[in-house]
Amino acid sequence: MTSEKVSDTAVTDTPEEGYERGLGSRQVQMIAIGGAIGVGLFLGAGANIAKAGPSLILMYALAGGIIFFIMRALGELLLYRPVSGSFAEYSREFLGPFFGYFTGWTYWLMWVVTGMAELTAAAIYVNYWFPAVPQWVTALVFLVILFGVNLISVKLFGELEFWFSMVKVTALIGMIVIGLGVLTFGFSSAGDTAAVSNLWAFDGFFPKGVGSSLMTLQGVMFAYLAVELVGVTAGESQDPEKTLPKAINTLPWRIALFYVGALTVILCVVKWTEFAPGVSPFVEAFAKIGIPAGAGIVNFVVLTAALSSCNSGMYSTGRMLRNLADSGEAPAAFRKLSSTKTPALGITVSVLFMGIGVVLNYIVPEKAFGYVTSVATAAGIWTWLMILISHVLYRRAVVAGRLPASPFPAPGGSVFSWVAIAFLLFVTGLIAYDADSRVCLYVMAGWAAALGVGWVVLKGRNPQITERREPEFEKVG
Repeated sequence: MTSEKVSDTAVTDTPEEGYERGLGSRQVQMIAIGGAIGVGLFLGAGANIAKAGPSLILMYALAGGIIFFIMRALGELLLYRPVSGSFAEYSREFLGPFFGYFTGWTYWLMWVVTGMAELTAAAIYVNYWFPAVPQWVTALVFLVILFGVNLISVKLFGELEFWFSMVKVTALIGMIVIGLGVLTFGFSSAGDTAAVSNLWAFDGFFPKGVGSSLMTLQGVMFAYLAVELVGVTAGESQDPEKTLPKAINTLPWRIALFYVGALTVILCVVKWTEFAPGVSPFVEAFAKIGIPAGAGIVNFVVLTAALSSCNSGMYSTGRMLRNLADSGEAPAAFRKLSSTKTPALGITVSVLFMGIGVVLNYIVPEKAFGYVTSVATAAGIWTWLMILISHVLYRRAVVAGRLPASPFPAPGGSVFSWVAIAFLLFVTGLIAYDADSRVCLYVMAGWAAALGVGWVVLKGRNPQITERREPEFEKVG
């Protein structure tokens, strides 16, 4: 790979990459923030509150700490070698070609199935205002619009994601401020019952027991899916040595504010016993406070969250397919970039699969949404495990003097990566224990078998793909 110094406004000319470094600090920061705020929080928290009560706050804090360990591990790898399609590339380097192939295709699957669910969800949210419009029409319109945005340029993708994230952040901060006002000054119809003691006054902080609280961790981890998206932006960030550490280091306060903070305020304002599965806790809180347009406001926010997730899915799947093609693990046609430096064919194929999902979700029962999200969670856990294992192996190579040290080392070396690996294996055990979510492990077993067959075919056609490649470095910053 050609090594060239890239300035803040320059475009990289390296033949292996070819992407435009069109994502500025403002956009990378908001993509990182948006990745930590999704439909899993706005809608999924309702069912989890019903299962765990106020202890859900602790589960979000616990999982958030693990996510920070994962992101610091990823950050050290990204600054060692910033590449687009990072997870697959690091798996390929440190664990071998098969793991790079498996991780790349699994991350692609995660975003395709997530896109299927989010598109249909977005159509349902629009039905709130326009019930006469057929659901499939709305889903198709959103699919086409986001497809066009991703084809035009990475700058437009980044700008759209910036504003999607801005809506979510503003809504959450508004909810927290209003909730604190109710607690402090006692205004609104919820003022008489709002109190910090609501966190323990109704059967304690763990009303359903510690075991029931731990079972919510699988849903909590789904809410954090996409936080690793900032890693996919590495190949298109203008100054990754500055923007990526900043985005990762601000993760703890984002989790503390948007997850732990928002849920704490909501559960102080409204008793946990008043929440139910299938109802957004934010809608319920606005209704209790007595804001007339509250339901409509939250519906708009959740709509932007769904569209944001689908937009991110189109972005990441195209990049991952190009990375796979570059390694000979996907058709070579996916390597080509359009005149606007986007992997247009990869995005197009991914969108076609998402479109199939719109049709499927229209005709299958609602339970399909649960299956789709559990598959996405399982694929996400695999991706996080590959990041952590790659980080452990990278640290060993640094200590042995085989690789250069990263300018953004994870605190404690690989210790916290081991902690995070143990935690993710524990969550996988919880998924296997739960009858409803266990189906995703069967799906993943089938997916693994299919990829195994594909790998055998690839080896037969091109034995060279099984050989480890030397990492190629590009100077940035």
